[in-house]
Amino acid sequence: MRTRFAVGTSVLIMSLALAPATAAHAAGTEQLRQFLTQTKTASGEFTQNVTVVNARPGAKPQNSSGKFTFERPGKFRWSYEKPYEQVLVADGEKLYIYDKDLNQVTVKKIGAALPASPASILFGTNEFEKEFDVKDAGSRDGLDWVDAKPRKKDTTFEKIQLGFKDGLPAAMQLTDSFGQTTQLKFAKVERNPKVDAQAFKFSTPKGADVLEDK
Repeated sequence: MRTRFAVGTSVLIMSLALAPATAAHAAGTEQLRQFLTQTKTASGEFTQNVTVVNARPGAKPQNSSGKFTFERPGKFRWSYEKPYEQVLVADGEKLYIYDKDLNQVTVKKIGAALPASPASILFGTNEFEKEFDVKDAGSRDGLDWVDAKPRKKDTTFEKIQLGFKDGLPAAMQLTDSFGQTTQLKFAKVERNPKVDAQAFKFSTPKGADVLEDK
């Protein structure tokens, strides 16, 4: 069974004043503030590892990788390339999740998909404190970490951690209420690249089934 990074439960929202310290010597929350206030667009690559508590003996972590592009607020393309192809596209109003193997598209309203989810921190607006309680979590593995705990009790995720290096996001760890941990590592992150607006336009593939939340 494939477990994927569900963007309906995946992205974050943050708004803080620009910190005076330089990113290279700043705590995690300060680097997060700088990234959000100074970054309009970004692109990069990711690897993802999913582990499940109390999984059956011999079960292996589920690994995947791909690329991402985003334009704040609320627009992004998150493309899984290995081992299965899946594309998640948000155009600022709706989120489209396309599963190539199933030839199926799931459509959600951004208002319902992003708040209080991991995706809203990096891709959303600058109002994350309304959704998350954020604090510094020290340094480990060469990164400065931030803990983000959802304020709402009905969210899928219990805890989110973001790791920064030199002012850029380098890792994210998500712990949900089902005993599942998702670890993401980011590479080749580019801040404020020129992004083609077509990257956030989704065209339904021929013959695909479309499931839309009302």
